[in-house]
Amino acid sequence: MQNYTYSRHVILSGCSGGGKSTLLEELARREFQTVPEPGRRIGAEEQRGEGKALPWVSLEAFARRAIEMSSRDREQFSSADSWVFFDRGLIDAAVALEHATGIAASDTVSKTARYHHQVFLTPPWLEIYETDSERQHSFDEALAEYQRLLATFEQLGYDVIILPKIDVKNRADFVLRRLC
Repeated sequence: MQNYTYSRHVILSGCSGGGKSTLLEELARREFQTVPEPGRRIGAEEQRGEGKALPWVSLEAFARRAIEMSSRDREQFSSADSWVFFDRGLIDAAVALEHATGIAASDTVSKTARYHHQVFLTPPWLEIYETDSERQHSFDEALAEYQRLLATFEQLGYDVIILPKIDVKNRADFVLRRLC
């Protein structure tokens, strides 16, 4: 049986540059617990260090670090009694590892508790997409990643909800209405 606490863990995933982090900030402003994207945290750490686990240096090393970090993040919030929103997370990292190595994402996550059954994906949104020091891939690469994520969440049996392209306050309202 699914652990009740973990079923309160909600994934915000989808296309890079689609507004996930902005949505997470809005949910935090509304006093929900939030967990920032592992990839951004890893990128910042790696750029201060040797940089061996940057996704454009070694996608496999990056994905493995993201899996470890995502697992720790979930454990940190294992006793949460309300919604916890994750900007990406374990499944996204497993999809990256599958892309890098061929190890099926389903195998990577098979022994972990499931997240909430509804997963919210930001669609590709070229008008707001930007690269930066931690997001160096092209929009076309972001689209390919989005397709892999969408297919994997569906394969794993999650109810995928594509977020509308609306302002952040209305997006947060949309997510919260769907969860109720």
